[in-house]
Amino acid sequence: MTNALLDDTIKASDVAAYLRQHPTFLADYPDLAASLTVPREQGAVASLAAYQLETLREKNGDLERRLGELTVIAAENERLMQRVHELNVAVLRANTPAIAARTVVVRLREDFGTEQVRLVMFGDLILPPADWLLHEPGGRAAMPEFTDFLAHHEPISGRLSAERLYRLFGQHAPEIRSAAVMPLGELGLLAIGSQDQDHFQPGMGTTFLKMIAATLTGALARLKDGA
Repeated sequence: MTNALLDDTIKASDVAAYLRQHPTFLADYPDLAASLTVPREQGAVASLAAYQLETLREKNGDLERRLGELTVIAAENERLMQRVHELNVAVLRANTPAIAARTVVVRLREDFGTEQVRLVMFGDLILPPADWLLHEPGGRAAMPEFTDFLAHHEPISGRLSAERLYRLFGQHAPEIRSAAVMPLGELGLLAIGSQDQDHFQPGMGTTFLKMIAATLTGALARLKDGA
């Protein structure tokens, strides 16, 4: 019934007249142009066929560019996963909390391109002094700058406030343009900083950060009784 109504109220000549008055109509609706059936006769319709072909080429170009971007992302994720795997294996070989912690810090600096790493330890797990180690016996309560972060138990990344940067990196805080911070349960937190403002961005995937944090948390919990 709908088709009959359209046939009675809208004539082909009306459509043609409208298109003549609005020559850019198909440019505004490229999906419609791509779906039209073009006759084989030579003439004005050749320009429509050329337009359809150009539209398809542009779509194919966009798809190829997107595929290229996805391929690059996939390759980078594969390399990152390999580095995380190697870090996990190295930590599993550690037989003391100190070795486990140092292994993670060294790997983050060498394999993940981060200029600064900080491990903040809470409670009574004491590790040998190191330039990357901060011991906070007061635990969570002694770090009000990170109250919200520690309450949510999720990694954060991007640009940190000056207070947070100074609390973690001290005199090196002005050098840090972006950072990622990972909670280590009740044991503390792990922070990595970069001089590149785009190295860590808000909203970036945190899967690898969670894996690294879980690896270190598990190793410290497993080994601390024998420290």
